[in-house]
Order: sequence, then structure tokens, then C-alpha cells
Amino acid sequence: MAKPVHSMIRVLDEVRALDFYKRAFGLEIAERFAFPDFALIYLRHPSSPFELELTVNFDRTEPYVLGDGYGHLAVVVDDVAAEHARFEREHLAPGPLRDFKHEGRTLAQFFFATDPDGYKIEVIQKGGRFA
Repeated sequence: MAKPVHSMIRVLDEVRALDFYKRAFGLEIAERFAFPDFALIYLRHPSSPFELELTVNFDRTEPYVLGDGYGHLAVVVDDVAAEHARFEREHLAPGPLRDFKHEGRTLAQFFFATDPDGYKIEVIQKGGRFA
């Protein structure tokens, strides 16, 4: 049986990306591997073994073009309204809080955040299918 272990994104500015993911989601560096031309940084939250791999190409000077195929990463939180308020206090520019309904009942409550490289992260209320 396959077990998901990480997702990788390319970032332009390592320091800015690390600051965002730490402040926004409490992700800490699990491991960092430096090579002559690039670095791989694995971020993890204490509550989960799943990692976000940041790839930094040292010779890159222009922002990455995300294209129209990328969707988003998602994280689950105990209190989405409190997280939304915290993001506002931290100046992390959260999108509007949404109540997503299907056939008249709430399927999910969430908001989106955007990291310094333009990647979208969905912050979802814990419960229902996200228990």
C-alpha cells in the first residue's frame, strides 16, 4: 500500500518561504539538504508525518510561473474562524471565510491563503470529511 509522504513546490526566496510557512502553519524544518545548485528543505508539523518539500534553485532570479494546472495544498484546523482572525493579525492576507454548501448542508468551511510564491493553501475547518 502506498503512503503519501510529501509534496514539492519550487520557491524563489528560501527565507521568505520559511517565514511564511512557520508563521502561517507552524511548519518547521525537518531536514535541509544543500547541493551546489539547489537546496531541498523538508517542512513538517508535529501533528503529521506528511512533509512539504521546498526546492530552491540558487540561480533562479525570476518568480516561477504556476500555470493553470496547480490547484492548492490543504490543511485542517480546529477553529477556522480563529485561524482566519490570526492570519489577519499576522498580516498573512487571508481570503474571505467561506461556507461551502452541497444540497443545502455545509460541506466545508474554509479560506485560502497565498504564500510568497503565489501558491494557494486551503485552510479547512476540522470536522465532517476532514475529521
